[in-house]
Amino acid sequence: MSDEIIPYANKIVTMIEQARQNALHSVNAELIKLYWNVGEYLSAESAKSDWGDAFINATAEYIIKNCPGIKGFNRRGLYRMRQFYETYKENEFVSALLTQISWTNHLQIMSGTKSVEEKEFYLSLCAKEKYSSRELERQLKSAYYQRYMLSTQTISPVETLNREDIRFLDNYVLEFLDLPDKFSEDDLKKAIVQNLKNFVLEAGKDFSFVGDEYRVQAGNSDFYIDLLFYHRGLSCLVAFELKIDKFQPEFISKMDFYLEALDREHRKPNENPSIGVILCASKEDEVVEFAMSRNLSPTMVADYSLKLIDKKLLEKKLREFKDALLARD
Repeated sequence: MSDEIIPYANKIVTMIEQARQNALHSVNAELIKLYWNVGEYLSAESAKSDWGDAFINATAEYIIKNCPGIKGFNRRGLYRMRQFYETYKENEFVSALLTQISWTNHLQIMSGTKSVEEKEFYLSLCAKEKYSSRELERQLKSAYYQRYMLSTQTISPVETLNREDIRFLDNYVLEFLDLPDKFSEDDLKKAIVQNLKNFVLEAGKDFSFVGDEYRVQAGNSDFYIDLLFYHRGLSCLVAFELKIDKFQPEFISKMDFYLEALDREHRKPNENPSIGVILCASKEDEVVEFAMSRNLSPTMVADYSLKLIDKKLLEKKLREFKDALLARD
């Protein structure tokens, strides 16, 4: 085959793949609509029938006996369809999202969340990020919703772009790194690079990896940023500095230096100022506040955990946080 034909052939392959994706999305949308309609019918009939839930049991038995080729409409499946309808029937906010998400993900969200707000959060996140069932499962286990809601990280480019929906985490859960009890900063960096897909899932899918040990220059000297990403939503470079120790105020000045070098030599005219994230083993909020009080650079300090956080503890903290906000009003 002549090399000249390759771009044209690739174009056709892209068209085929896009058509396949469109077909899958269409099939999923019709399937979710079917489950919704079945759930609505079961909800109405079981409510007015003298049988109550026995109506669903009898329906499942009939389908299994008379239509053995139809899968997924057993007793458990029908109850889930009714639950699906009754969970969201009065929620206009999520109505447009329901057909964008797979049935498997819907089941995970219904069983793995408690509040309406938490369900809405994961539905929106799944629709936006196109999570697989495994990716969603990981976010549920790591209490991503609770950590996101408790995060207070705010940065000037977010306000500039009017993107309040973009938030950086105060705590990153890196249990997937499988590090030994004792490790160096270099070990931490290498483990993140080797598990980049999981790290991006934790940080947010808007992150695109640029490089590790990213070189910046000042005068005749070379300096190296641990990890450099590009954030598509914020249109800016994001530098991550990794520390295996507790946060120290002097970490800020080093990050300021990196951000200045990035903005002077690497930032493009259409991009926003670079952002820095200092990822530490631990931090004291008051020390961070003092260190950041006179700092003008868009820098954040977060800590990380190498095992899953106690979700019940985070839920308790989140309730306390919401109660405090209500008390202010």
